[in-house]
Amino acid sequence: MMEPRISLITLAVGDLQASAAFYEALGWTRVKTDDAGIIAFDLLGQVLGLYSRAAMARDTGLEITPGFGGITLGYNVRDKKEVAAICARAVAAGGRVLKEPHDIFWGGHSAFFADLDGHVWEVSHNPFAPVADDGAFQWETGA
Repeated sequence: MMEPRISLITLAVGDLQASAAFYEALGWTRVKTDDAGIIAFDLLGQVLGLYSRAAMARDTGLEITPGFGGITLGYNVRDKKEVAAICARAVAAGGRVLKEPHDIFWGGHSAFFADLDGHVWEVSHNPFAPVADDGAFQWETGA
Protein backbone atom coordinates (compact mmCIF):
# COMPACT_ATOMS: atom_id res chain seq x y z
CA MET A 1 0.00 0.00 0.00
CA MET A 2 1.22 3.50 -0.82
CA GLU A 3 0.62 5.88 2.09
CA PRO A 4 -1.05 9.21 1.18
CA ARG A 5 1.90 11.61 1.27
CA ILE A 6 4.50 13.30 -0.88
CA SER A 7 7.98 13.20 0.57
CA LEU A 8 9.94 15.11 -2.05
CA ILE A 9 9.00 17.44 -4.88
CA THR A 10 11.91 17.89 -7.30
CA LEU A 11 11.88 20.66 -9.88
CA ALA A 12 14.05 20.48 -13.01
CA VAL A 13 15.84 23.82 -13.36
CA GLY A 14 18.14 25.46 -15.89
CA ASP A 15 20.47 27.19 -13.43
CA LEU A 16 20.75 25.48 -10.06
CA GLN A 17 22.31 28.41 -8.20
CA ALA A 18 19.96 31.04 -9.68
CA SER A 19 16.93 28.92 -8.81
CA ALA A 20 18.23 28.41 -5.27
CA ALA A 21 18.67 32.17 -4.91
CA PHE A 22 15.05 32.67 -6.05
CA TYR A 23 13.68 30.42 -3.30
CA GLU A 24 16.06 31.89 -0.74
CA ALA A 25 14.72 35.35 -1.67
CA LEU A 26 11.25 34.05 -0.79
CA GLY A 27 12.62 33.40 2.69
CA TRP A 28 13.39 29.68 2.46
CA THR A 29 16.54 28.12 3.92
CA ARG A 30 18.62 25.43 2.24
CA VAL A 31 19.22 22.17 4.04
CA LYS A 32 22.57 20.41 3.85
CA THR A 33 22.75 17.65 1.26
CA ASP A 34 25.52 15.17 0.51
CA ASP A 35 25.05 15.68 -3.23
CA ALA A 36 26.26 18.95 -4.76
CA GLY A 37 23.93 18.31 -7.71
CA ILE A 38 20.75 18.89 -5.74
CA ILE A 39 19.67 21.78 -3.56
CA ALA A 40 16.97 21.08 -0.99
CA PHE A 41 14.59 23.15 1.14
CA ASP A 42 12.69 21.77 4.16
CA LEU A 43 8.91 22.15 3.80
CA LEU A 44 7.46 21.07 7.16
CA GLY A 45 7.47 17.33 6.53
CA GLN A 46 8.35 17.35 2.85
CA VAL A 47 11.31 18.63 0.85
CA LEU A 48 11.52 20.75 -2.29
CA GLY A 49 14.51 19.72 -4.37
CA LEU A 50 16.11 21.65 -7.21
CA TYR A 51 17.91 19.49 -9.77
CA SER A 52 19.47 20.34 -13.12
CA ARG A 53 17.27 19.83 -16.15
CA ALA A 54 20.00 17.73 -17.82
CA ALA A 55 20.36 15.45 -14.78
CA MET A 56 16.58 15.06 -14.51
CA ALA A 57 16.38 14.09 -18.20
CA ARG A 58 19.20 11.57 -17.75
CA ASP A 59 17.63 10.04 -14.62
CA THR A 60 14.07 9.80 -15.95
CA GLY A 61 14.81 9.03 -19.59
CA LEU A 62 12.49 11.87 -20.60
CA GLU A 63 13.13 15.14 -22.39
CA ILE A 64 12.60 17.88 -19.82
CA THR A 65 11.58 21.22 -21.29
CA PRO A 66 11.13 24.50 -19.39
CA GLY A 67 7.69 25.84 -18.62
CA PHE A 68 4.33 24.57 -17.51
CA GLY A 69 4.44 20.88 -16.72
CA GLY A 70 0.70 20.36 -16.16
CA ILE A 71 0.85 20.88 -12.40
CA THR A 72 0.77 23.76 -9.98
CA LEU A 73 2.44 23.91 -6.60
CA GLY A 74 0.08 25.28 -3.97
CA TYR A 75 1.03 27.55 -1.09
CA ASN A 76 -1.81 28.41 1.26
CA VAL A 77 -1.60 31.45 3.53
CA ARG A 78 -3.35 32.47 6.73
CA ASP A 79 -4.64 35.86 5.55
CA LYS A 80 -5.89 37.27 2.25
CA LYS A 81 -3.31 40.09 2.33
CA GLU A 82 -0.47 37.55 2.29
CA VAL A 83 -1.35 36.51 -1.28
CA ALA A 84 -0.24 39.86 -2.74
CA ALA A 85 2.79 40.03 -0.43
CA ILE A 86 4.06 36.61 -1.54
CA CYS A 87 3.55 37.53 -5.22
CA ALA A 88 5.48 40.77 -4.72
CA ARG A 89 8.32 38.85 -3.10
CA ALA A 90 8.37 36.37 -6.00
CA VAL A 91 8.57 39.22 -8.53
CA ALA A 92 11.37 40.91 -6.56
CA ALA A 93 13.26 37.60 -6.72
CA GLY A 94 12.93 37.42 -10.52
CA GLY A 95 9.68 35.50 -10.89
CA ARG A 96 6.62 36.73 -12.76
CA VAL A 97 2.96 36.97 -11.83
CA LEU A 98 0.75 34.95 -14.17
CA LYS A 99 -2.58 35.94 -12.63
CA GLU A 100 -2.90 38.85 -10.21
CA PRO A 101 -4.43 38.31 -6.75
CA HIS A 102 -8.19 38.05 -7.06
CA ASP A 103 -11.27 36.93 -5.15
CA ILE A 104 -12.70 33.56 -6.13
CA PHE A 105 -16.44 32.89 -6.40
CA TRP A 106 -16.43 30.36 -3.53
CA GLY A 107 -14.94 32.85 -1.04
CA GLY A 108 -11.20 32.34 -1.42
CA HIS A 109 -8.49 34.62 -2.77
CA SER A 110 -5.58 33.52 -4.97
CA ALA A 111 -2.89 34.40 -7.51
CA PHE A 112 -0.43 32.52 -9.69
CA PHE A 113 3.27 33.16 -10.25
CA ALA A 114 6.06 31.37 -12.09
CA ASP A 115 9.58 30.83 -10.79
CA LEU A 116 12.69 31.32 -12.92
CA ASP A 117 12.09 28.07 -14.83
CA GLY A 118 8.36 28.56 -15.35
CA HIS A 119 7.20 26.26 -12.53
CA VAL A 120 3.74 27.52 -11.60
CA TRP A 121 2.81 28.34 -8.01
CA GLU A 122 -0.66 29.16 -6.74
CA VAL A 123 -0.75 31.28 -3.59
CA SER A 124 -4.15 31.21 -1.97
CA HIS A 125 -6.16 32.02 1.09
CA ASN A 126 -8.94 29.54 1.78
CA PRO A 127 -11.05 30.77 4.70
CA PHE A 128 -12.69 27.34 4.94
CA ALA A 129 -9.42 25.43 5.44
CA PRO A 130 -7.19 27.60 7.63
CA VAL A 131 -3.45 27.06 7.88
CA ALA A 132 -2.47 25.76 11.33
CA ASP A 133 -0.11 27.65 13.63
CA ASP A 134 2.69 25.25 12.64
CA GLY A 135 2.08 25.93 8.92
CA ALA A 136 0.31 22.65 8.22
CA PHE A 137 -2.54 22.67 5.72
CA GLN A 138 -5.29 20.10 5.45
CA TRP A 139 -8.17 20.25 3.02
CA GLU A 140 -11.42 20.40 4.96
CA THR A 141 -14.00 18.07 3.53
CA GLY A 142 -16.99 19.36 5.43
CA ALA A 143 -17.79 15.80 6.54
